[in-house]
This record gives sequence, C-alpha cells and structure tokens, in this order.
Amino acid sequence: MAALIWFAAAPSAKPESVTPGTAEAAGGWDITVRTPRGPAYSWLEVEHSGATLVGRFVGTVGHARPISRIELSNNVIRVEVPRQYEEHDLVFDGTLEPNGLAGTVTGYSGGACRWTAQRAPALRRDKAPVWGGPLALFNGRDLSGWKTVGGESHWLVKDGLLANATGGANLVTTERFTDFKLHVEFRYPAKSNSGIYLRGRYEVQIEDDEGARPSRFSNGSIYGFFAPCIDVSKNPGDWQTYDITLVGRVVTVVFNGETVIDRQTIPGITGGALDSDEGTPGPIMIQGDHGPVEFRAMTLSPVAGVWVP
Repeated sequence: MAALIWFAAAPSAKPESVTPGTAEAAGGWDITVRTPRGPAYSWLEVEHSGATLVGRFVGTVGHARPISRIELSNNVIRVEVPRQYEEHDLVFDGTLEPNGLAGTVTGYSGGACRWTAQRAPALRRDKAPVWGGPLALFNGRDLSGWKTVGGESHWLVKDGLLANATGGANLVTTERFTDFKLHVEFRYPAKSNSGIYLRGRYEVQIEDDEGARPSRFSNGSIYGFFAPCIDVSKNPGDWQTYDITLVGRVVTVVFNGETVIDRQTIPGITGGALDSDEGTPGPIMIQGDHGPVEFRAMTLSPVAGVWVP
C-alpha cells in the first residue's frame, strides 16, 4: 500500500491568505453515511496547506488515505476521495452548517446516499486518571459478557482458551468503557490477522508479519495511524502480550514488555469501527473476520467511577 506523501509549499515573502470561511472546516469530523445496507462510519480530517485545503480520510474499512481535492465556497463543500477498497471514488457534497456537515455522497453503494458529520471531540482530560480494580473480560469458561456481530461466529472456549477457528464474526463486549488499562495475552498461527478495537473504534493490530519493517499497518500498530517504534513480535504460536492504556485520545501500547507507542494522540476512528460517535463510551471488540487467533487472558481496569454498562 502506498505511503502518504506530503508536499511542502515553497517559502515566500508573504504567507498565502486563507479563503474566508475555510477555518470552520478545519479539524476532524466523524461521519455517518446512510446507505441501503445500513449506516456506514467514516472519518475526515481537513487542514490548511497555505491557501489550499488538504486532508485524510478513513472509510468503513481500510486505513487513512490522502484526499484528492477539497473545495469550500460560501459554506458549500466538496470532498473527493480516491477509492481504496471501494469500486468507485467517493465524492462528498454538502454544506457547512452550525451543527456540522450534511449532504449527499456517491461511491458507497447504489446511488447518492445522505451523510452527516459532527466535529470530532477533543477528548481532553483535565486530571490524571484514577484506576479501578481489574475486571476479567474473559472468564476462561464461556462467552459470558460477549456478543458476536457481523457474519457467522466461529468463536469458542476450549481448555480455558478463547479461540476463533477461522474468519467470521467479530466478538464484542456487552459492557462499554471510557478510559482504561487493558491487558491481553494472545497467540496466532502463521499468516493470521486479527486486531483489538479500543472503544470499538481504534484498532491495535494483531498480525503475523514476520520480517516486515515496523509500519502503521504492522503488528503492534494503531492501524493506519501509528507504527510501533521497534519490532518485538514473537514467532507464530508463541504467547504474546499487550498492555494498552487509553485516556481520551491518548494511547500507550506496551508490546511484550516494550513500550512501542508512547502517549500518541489518535486522530480518529480506524477502518472497521463499530460507530463514529467518539464522544461516548464503547466496547472492546476483537476482530474475527480475518483469521484464527487465541486468547488466554484479558483484563481491563476502568477509570474509577466511569464504567458504563
């Protein structure tokens, strides 16, 4: 997959002016598209590059990609996004309104679909978290506290292990959380692929990518956004650990005892997110639609007093 390439404008004697009104469009946007198959969730980021608007986009699947073109005039906006796994380019037409963005989009499925967008919340915290006691998300006996979404389920519990035999449904906790510390012990066979979604929106990648350089798509990454700083993956079949802390948007990932992502601010949802409502609590989701994976322990310490059923 092609890496993002950013072009810097040549210096000039005077800074280029910004078109009036475009400042209101800058920032992150959480998108919901009403398709014939149901709601589809996406994320859009808009920023200034001199007098030009540029940005990134995440669709219902896949990873952050650059936007081809953004036009905004008199609060009327057009955003053109090159196709990734879709059959066609995505073209968003809409208006900038007091409560967000709204309009129609082509390229998802069928004809034009309605879309709305709310400004992505900052999720800043004004004090350090106080952690509650650890909760066992997996009891070692059955799937109590979990439900499946999307496709046929191949999840089972055997010999104290939570296992996905083959690609199928995703597994989602029935409880929802705001800020937390998560401990996970997992293993996978050769060439397998899975992931853990924090609040059901931000994927920490699980993948057998032995020999690959660390990237924003590799084992230990926040998929599509942040690469692990070093490769500490073990061999297929070996048990591995994640210790993940999420406070607002700020994430730290300790992988097999090494801090590979240190207090990075997640810009927006990743592909495959359950929703785009970033200001609300969300569940833990295990990706099951790619390949087999096993877990033997999974505990979560929620921020004290903010554990939302």
